[in-house]
Amino acid sequence: MTTEVPPSTPPDEEWLHLDRQICFSLHAASRAFNGVYRVLLKELGLTYPQYLVMLVLWEHGETPVKRLGEHLRLDSGTLSPLLKRLEAAGLVRRERSVRDERSVEVRLTEEGTALRERALRVPQRIASATGFTLEEIRTLRTHLDRLTTALDAAALEETPDCG
Repeated sequence: MTTEVPPSTPPDEEWLHLDRQICFSLHAASRAFNGVYRVLLKELGLTYPQYLVMLVLWEHGETPVKRLGEHLRLDSGTLSPLLKRLEAAGLVRRERSVRDERSVEVRLTEEGTALRERALRVPQRIASATGFTLEEIRTLRTHLDRLTTALDAAALEETPDCG
């Protein structure tokens, strides 16, 4: 008995073609986004990762470094140098928590808070650069969020037990 492959399924050897890889499509889109962001954020004196930190702080206010890392999906080894540069630029301040000496809180300075006003145009310019409608952007975000959740779950299933 032979099993027929649906006509939309590529032959096995085509699965390894670069243009069939969703990860590469996402990688290419991410690089293209970074190119646009680089230009727009230059006016603000921020890199894209620094902009993401500022977005979290503008939205949530004073935040522990650990929570900031959770929001951004970054480990402390990546986050610490970012925060150090933002602090040197006078945009944030890091201080030990008075409630828990082990925790470091990050808060905006007056200059960091004021930068928010200038950053308001960035998302609109990015949306325009995509050529998508706002509804298409919302739909894409929904699909990407579902994809991220599914991949996180798959990664957990693939993690070997250490016991």
